[in-house]
Amino acid sequence: MVDALWVLVGIVIGSIGGVLTISLISSGKFDDLENEIQDLRNQRQLLKEEIHRLNKRKSKPTPRKQRNYKPKNKK
Repeated sequence: MVDALWVLVGIVIGSIGGVLTISLISSGKFDDLENEIQDLRNQRQLLKEEIHRLNKRKSKPTPRKQRNYKPKNKK
C-alpha cells in the first residue's frame, strides 16, 4: 500500500514537472513566432508603400530657365 502511494506521488510530481518543462520550451517558440509575424507585417507595409510610390503618376518636370545668351561677335 505504501509503495503504491509513493508511485502515485511520483507520477503526480513527474506530470507537474513535465507540464512546466513543456510550457517553458513552447513559450520560447511562441515568442519567436510572434517576432516573425511582426517582421512580416513590417515588410508587407514597406512593400505596400513602395508599390504606391512606384504606381504614383509622375508630373512633368519643370522646364529649365532659358539662358541669357549674348553672342560674342556682334557685327
